[in-house]
Amino acid sequence: MIPESHALQELFTDLIHQHFDRDIGLRDSEVQDYIVNMLAEFCECEQLFKVRDATGRPLGDVGEMLLEADPIYGPAPSFDRERQVRKHIGDYILFFSGMFPESINHCRLRRQRLENFVDFMKAGKESYYIVSKFDQFEYARLAPLFAKLAREFESCVYGLNLVKGDLEEMQHPITQRAKEIVM
Repeated sequence: MIPESHALQELFTDLIHQHFDRDIGLRDSEVQDYIVNMLAEFCECEQLFKVRDATGRPLGDVGEMLLEADPIYGPAPSFDRERQVRKHIGDYILFFSGMFPESINHCRLRRQRLENFVDFMKAGKESYYIVSKFDQFEYARLAPLFAKLAREFESCVYGLNLVKGDLEEMQHPITQRAKEIVM
């Protein structure tokens, strides 16, 4: 996990707060901080694929993750496992929809996947909504956050897309040269 004092964490914090406050009007520091932490967490590739099936195989297909989350008809051994996988599905879809929207359709064309039958935005919102319904005991404090993430899912995707644009601009050679001249 990237420490809060790390420059990358600070960059994500600045960009998220700037775009969410100014551009989309989602001035909720709890939502913003959650998304900053998700971005930092997903900088480590193994975090993207931390949901595994019973054989230990990492799942990168949202359709397979949805099956893995089912405590009634699927392999999820408990409702805690359902919550864990549903939270990851919400994060995974938010991340890819906001930061790499072009990869969603690209992956679907490459090979047959269960997620070809999944409405990504609906699955992300629904997953956060389900997590928000775990509102008892140790989950009670975070349930309202996930309800907000479900309600504001499209806005969060848009905010991440703005962040992606800034990150791309920062990597552009003209931007890099301008920074060198100023310094």
